[in-house]
Amino acid sequence: MTRQDLYTFIKTHRWAVEATMASTGWPQTAVIGFIVTERLELFFDTLKSSRKYQNLKNTSKISLVIGWDEGCTLQYEGHADEPTGSDLLALKSQYFEAFPDGYERALLADIAYIRVAPVWLRYSDFCVSPPKIVELSEAGF
Repeated sequence: MTRQDLYTFIKTHRWAVEATMASTGWPQTAVIGFIVTERLELFFDTLKSSRKYQNLKNTSKISLVIGWDEGCTLQYEGHADEPTGSDLLALKSQYFEAFPDGYERALLADIAYIRVAPVWLRYSDFCVSPPKIVELSEAGF
């Protein structure tokens, strides 16, 4: 599985389940709408009052699951940050193309934008026998 294959798979999806770790030690999950860059970075918006945002302020570690309804899935672990400057503007432009309602949210006082860089990926295709499972770390993509 190449980087381009992963990009194509991720690009065909708009929604993911993300998980972050609360300061209590409990995992917390939510569904997010996201875009992907050619560097396999994910980008989404959230409110600063959300649990995920507060959790990411404590630790940048995040995991996500992308795809599941077609028998193929991608487990994605990475580090999150809040891009600024020209990086943020470019990502927001792409995000608003995919999620036009993001323009409305951009007006909220407590909106935040999160970028996630991958550190570990596991692609699984359960539609073939035996299942195809490919695991990659930073060096592999």
